[in-house]
Amino acid sequence: MRVRSVLHILGQLLQIVGLSMIIPLLWGLYYRETESWIFIFCILITFLFGTFLKLVFEMEDIRLIEGFGVVSLCWIIIPIFGALPFIFSGELNFIDAYFESISGFTTTGASVINNVEILPKCILFWRSFTHWLGGIGIVVLALIILPALSVGGRQIFLSEPSGPKLDKLKPQVREVGKIIYSIYIFFTATQIILLVLAGMSLFDASCHSFAALATGGFSTKNASIGFYNSPLIEGIIILFMFLGATSFSLHYSAFKGKFKAYLKDSEFLLYVSILGIAILTVTLDLTYNLHENILLSFRHAIFNIISVSSTTGYATTDFNLWPDFSRMVLLLLMLVGGCAGGTAGAIKVIRILLLFKIGLREIYRIIHPNAFFSIKLNGKKISEDVLQGVSGFYIFYIVTFALCSLLMLIFGNDFLTSISSVATTMGGVGPGFNLVGPMTTYSFLPSIPKIILCFCMLTGRLEVFTLFVLFSPSYWKE
Repeated sequence: MRVRSVLHILGQLLQIVGLSMIIPLLWGLYYRETESWIFIFCILITFLFGTFLKLVFEMEDIRLIEGFGVVSLCWIIIPIFGALPFIFSGELNFIDAYFESISGFTTTGASVINNVEILPKCILFWRSFTHWLGGIGIVVLALIILPALSVGGRQIFLSEPSGPKLDKLKPQVREVGKIIYSIYIFFTATQIILLVLAGMSLFDASCHSFAALATGGFSTKNASIGFYNSPLIEGIIILFMFLGATSFSLHYSAFKGKFKAYLKDSEFLLYVSILGIAILTVTLDLTYNLHENILLSFRHAIFNIISVSSTTGYATTDFNLWPDFSRMVLLLLMLVGGCAGGTAGAIKVIRILLLFKIGLREIYRIIHPNAFFSIKLNGKKISEDVLQGVSGFYIFYIVTFALCSLLMLIFGNDFLTSISSVATTMGGVGPGFNLVGPMTTYSFLPSIPKIILCFCMLTGRLEVFTLFVLFSPSYWKE
């Protein structure tokens, strides 16, 4: 691997992150907060370090192998600099600050801060803004504004797991990036306006819009969205959580007037079906076992199910107190996640669909051993390489989930806390069950379990293979 090229690009990405800290600085100055000075130091440190990497290490044409390095190191190192405001403010130690930062950039939304309402506005804004930066991916942003990536940009884009597929949009990589962020910014601005009209302040509307569309989950309130107790606000956030969890290539088609693209996409239809079944069954379960009012049950069910399935993690009630059936549904949704090409995490619906088709094919092969069966998706044949990749991803994902859950159990956590904390951090959801429920935080955990969960967040955000390739000795050979 050409390490110099990777460090050069990483330096440019750090410059972007450093400049992005100007926005929370301006909020701090607007509210006349003394903590604003923190961001002056953070901007200087981050931008200057990025400039140092850019100037010292020369840029060469990069291949796909360097693309994996850029993406992986981006999500590992950038949260270190993103943690600086939390450290300099004196709120958190390094491990807690890194946990909070990586949770923000990976759009997980798991927090170690027990009372967010006492934080300065500038810190709160930065906390939510990391969601927005990490939602589609800092790397995709780089494709738009970094001219040095004009040769190797395709390799980086292909290594970024959360982006839409190139063949679904346009062949020019920078054009793809512009399209993605144009839609992303449009949705963000629209949501901010709608939330302000619904009664939120501009500050709260901005923070919650960053998190909802990026399917993050950081809130400015301890009670999350439940603080507002507003069906209108909940409805707006439901819409944009759903949009964030849907493939942006479908949104692009819709912007071109091809609204039928949603109805022709197998993954989207399956995702909607999963949501519909989950909302119906949980509503009935809550009505029978918890609430007598079916409308209240439906209101809580639809918000929290879409929140969990989109891997956002917002909450309107403590679903930790729900009946076992409803909690089991939420746990399964944490593992499934949203659509590929959106900002949601977890295994993704398209992989679940392909795994199901692979299973059916094996049944057919047993019955008809001499027959040939091809697997199609949206009318197109799926190659065996893709199918093997999906199977391999699923195996690695489940094995990582099991091993990390065992490690959490070793440190004295109960079974449900252990498996849900790993499921929710790998899936990018945020809140889990028992000790890590939606109305609690991860602050009680010792340092080592927090590091384990940071690894889970990275593994889930980089979709296993992109991170694990760094552990291969052959990867580092030229």
